Amino acid sequence: MSVPPVSATKIRRLKLKKLPGGPFLGTFILLAVLLLPPLQAQEKSLPAPPSKGQQTRAQQLMGDIAPKLAELTDNVLFGDVWARPGLSKRDRSLVTVSALIALNRPDQLRSHLMLARENGVTQDEVVEAITHLAFYAGWPNAVTAVGVAKEVFQKK
Repeated sequence: MSVPPVSATKIRRLKLKKLPGGPFLGTFILLAVLLLPPLQAQEKSLPAPPSKGQQTRAQQLMGDIAPKLAELTDNVLFGDVWARPGLSKRDRSLVTVSALIALNRPDQLRSHLMLARENGVTQDEVVEAITHLAFYAGWPNAVTAVGVAKEVFQKK
């Protein structure tokens, strides 16, 4: 499957639209959509459903009120997107943590920092990423992230 060429005019038109998350995130998403290869049809290897009586974290957090969102989280986000071979789980964790810091999402950052540690991201790497992001995502976002990281690191 080939990707149709995208004109510079079309890119400018897309960039001019108001994108959520500010210009940095909007530009990042735009570039990712334009530069990533298209998804090929493939057989999906989804995680085994939890055994009776056991629920996934998504099901515990939102399954009673938003069962479809919990299902999509389990099957699409973690069952497909996180399983793609293009990035290691470690790298996906670092990207996800960075995005959550940039968007100032401390509640989601907390759980993804724990997952990042499980996926091999070190405390020093997280602190370095936060310091780096302070200049791109804003000082307040970095300060918030440091507080969340400190809390997660103390739990070890």
